[in-house]
Amino acid sequence: MLAVSINVVYFMLSLALLFAFIRLTRGPSLVALELISSIVVGYVGVHAIETGIASLLDVAIVIALTAFLAAIGFARFVERGGVKDD
Repeated sequence: MLAVSINVVYFMLSLALLFAFIRLTRGPSLVALELISSIVVGYVGVHAIETGIASLLDVAIVIALTAFLAAIGFARFVERGGVKDD
């Protein structure tokens, strides 16, 4: 039963990733990139449950924190007006 549930979750995450890539081509890139990183964290978490390797959860946390810091950096960059020509 767990194998069926994991396959369903992988399918749903793949579908969400497809929609996120569509959003990346059409909409704001920061929102789409944050969504894609969250989906990747979901993939790593499901894989950790499937294989039983608990250290993969640490990898998921590192990916999530890195994506969060990248989003903050990009938001500050956009807020300040981008590259300045000095």
